[in-house]
Amino acid sequence: MKLILSRKGFDTGKHAGGCPSPILPDGRMVSLPIPLPSAVISYGEIERDGQSIGPMVEQLTGGRIPQKHLAHLDPDLVEQSLPRRAGWRPIFGQVNQAQSHLRNCKVGPGDLFLFFGLFRRTRMFEGQLTWVRGEHPRHVIWGWLQVDEVLSPSDVDRMRYDWALDHPHFHLDMPSNTIYIARQRLGLGDGFNIDVPGGGAFPRYLAELQLTAEDASNVTDWQLPTWFFPHRGRTPLTYHAKRDRWERCDGHTRLSAAARGQEFVLDCGEYPEAIKWLAQLLSVVQDQ
Repeated sequence: MKLILSRKGFDTGKHAGGCPSPILPDGRMVSLPIPLPSAVISYGEIERDGQSIGPMVEQLTGGRIPQKHLAHLDPDLVEQSLPRRAGWRPIFGQVNQAQSHLRNCKVGPGDLFLFFGLFRRTRMFEGQLTWVRGEHPRHVIWGWLQVDEVLSPSDVDRMRYDWALDHPHFHLDMPSNTIYIARQRLGLGDGFNIDVPGGGAFPRYLAELQLTAEDASNVTDWQLPTWFFPHRGRTPLTYHAKRDRWERCDGHTRLSAAARGQEFVLDCGEYPEAIKWLAQLLSVVQDQ
């Protein structure tokens, strides 16, 4: 099994929303999909917890991205986000260099994506959602998808996958275009009976989901479990081969994470401790 830390959602880049996604005042997290003029779904049409995300996007971007702006809803992990056809499952698409990296790492059925993004706490002020002053952005894990099938949209029987045809990657004409469909239920192997769907979003912020260290001056300064350290010849998390990125600290590992790149892959065969860690993270969903 492989673990993929996959960067998705709003970020500070010009074409990625220009700001973090929100941690709402009640602790809920909403990963905002990036804007894309060629998309077919607007922010106003996407819902979380029964409410459109359009107003929060408009308010947090100061009106720069209005509710009617089109959004690239990928990964698409929450069934209640849109009206769905029967048989819907969480789904994720990738192209270009990032997909080449996943292919070269032989990512496939059984492997698990953990999606992370840039988040910041918010508050309500005079009826508007705004950022909490003095609160810095941080990288936080917000969703997961365990792969059941890997598809090339140009080769699939579209009648069989009619429930997925609204996904934006079914409408891309690119040679590298690839779609990952989630398992019905999560499977981590013997001894880890975590009864959660094969894909979804974490409902609330928890400290265990945060990657950025609390004392960090940069969001890419991560604090990870001790076992992440690539000692005794173990292959490091991809894009992080330089040893000076890694530091052993008291009770954890610090990593200077790559500022660029979308898909960071770790072979759990070399890091068996990862399975227990994943079970602990995902058991939060089961408990909530």
